[in-house]
Amino acid sequence: MSKPEAPADRPIDTKTVRDLAKILKETGLTEIEVEQGDLKIRVARTAAAVAAPVSYVAAPEAVAAPAPVAAPVAAPVAAAPAAAAPVAGELVKSPMVGTVYLSPAPGANQFVKVGDTVTAGQTLLIIEAMKTMNPIPAPKAGKVVEILAADAQPVEFGEGLVIID
Repeated sequence: MSKPEAPADRPIDTKTVRDLAKILKETGLTEIEVEQGDLKIRVARTAAAVAAPVSYVAAPEAVAAPAPVAAPVAAPVAAAPAAAAPVAGELVKSPMVGTVYLSPAPGANQFVKVGDTVTAGQTLLIIEAMKTMNPIPAPKAGKVVEILAADAQPVEFGEGLVIID
């Protein structure tokens, strides 16, 4: 008992907790953890979809093990030919991390299908983030050339969703 435990004796730094919560909100992350010396603060919120926490939990393992990191790197390289497709049209990218849904409800018709003509502002799909459904509008009028996202699958910020020509 010569040395008391510092974290239990130290008051909670509410400013740091609020700053971390703000970062969560701004970035769309579900969990953040910082460590300074013997003090560790973890702030987490309920994920928008069951699949999201799995990807965040798996990420540290991939970082820790060099072999799994190589596999995800290979996937974007394979997707590079798909990235060349925007030359034929405009690539609509995900503005957030979440789960993409191609229809307004399970079993309902998709918002758009390949070959459909859309108007500027028309909803192409929705992304659920933090239990909020966010419609993703068409940036311009045109024809849907390709739908890159799969229904009910997680998407990352900046990931290609739809190509409109």
